[in-house]
Amino acid sequence: MSERKHDAEVSDYRASLKSMDTEEGIDLAFYRPIGYAWARLAKRLGVTPNVITVASIFLGIGAGVAFYYPVMWINVLGMLLLVWANSFDSADGQLARMTHQYSRIGRILDGLSGDVWFATIYVAICLRENCTSEFFMARPWLIWVVAVVTGICHAKQAAMADYYRQFHLYFLKGEEGSELESSAGLRSQLAALSWKHNFWKKLTLTVYTNYTVSQEQSTRGMQGLRALLQKRFPSGRIPQSFRDAFRAKSLPLMKYTNILSFNWRTIALFASLFLQMPWLYFAFELTVLNGLLVMMVVRHERICRNFTRQLEDGKY
Repeated sequence: MSERKHDAEVSDYRASLKSMDTEEGIDLAFYRPIGYAWARLAKRLGVTPNVITVASIFLGIGAGVAFYYPVMWINVLGMLLLVWANSFDSADGQLARMTHQYSRIGRILDGLSGDVWFATIYVAICLRENCTSEFFMARPWLIWVVAVVTGICHAKQAAMADYYRQFHLYFLKGEEGSELESSAGLRSQLAALSWKHNFWKKLTLTVYTNYTVSQEQSTRGMQGLRALLQKRFPSGRIPQSFRDAFRAKSLPLMKYTNILSFNWRTIALFASLFLQMPWLYFAFELTVLNGLLVMMVVRHERICRNFTRQLEDGKY
């Protein structure tokens, strides 16, 4: 391979990433190179990012089904399916950036895919524990209650991690490099749609709007900063000095958003399966990940309030 061709491929690969600020080490070492290979193949075959996302959903469901069985080789097969699903989850975003096939439905579908994977996994763990654990066999309702609470926490963890990444990307790359939305803007789009003539589009936008509202309600400090920035810089031309300063404060929190995403979550899941105690995964989410979530929200809100005060004092 010529040096020029190699440099071009390296450049194309880097362009398929969101940003080095928000990438996680395991992703860079493993999932992103594999995802890039899948994305290049899909591009040659004319496969769209949404098709890859749908394929990842079925792979994730297969993984969940495999985790129901208390047989290690079947569990390992499920682990491989989940890794395959996540490589597709990486590929769909990389393909979208390579081909500029961005869409809100793609973003919604991408978020939904992980929810479907883990919903299947949660159900499989509950059914498995009720069949194999004497403790839960005597209290069959308990594991379901734990799973529901854990699922709610999981959804909140993933939503906030994604929201903070998008806010970081907004200061790093601007509006074009971020998928940051506002509930006010989404509601105005909803009002222009009819349930009779735009049923599916309005349904998906309604779900997405509610998702965004939930994110905003948990980040009052961030919303205050966003409102002040909009008032102070209505054109969106935020001074580069402010962007750089916010990025510097936000960057240390990106490692926590990554822990709350896929890789460390699945490491805990796989460990619990190897130990033949899948309920430990629920304990990990309820304790370690919820603790990280609270710390991350508190720190990020403090950062936003500090920058709001600096703007009000005329520093920028």
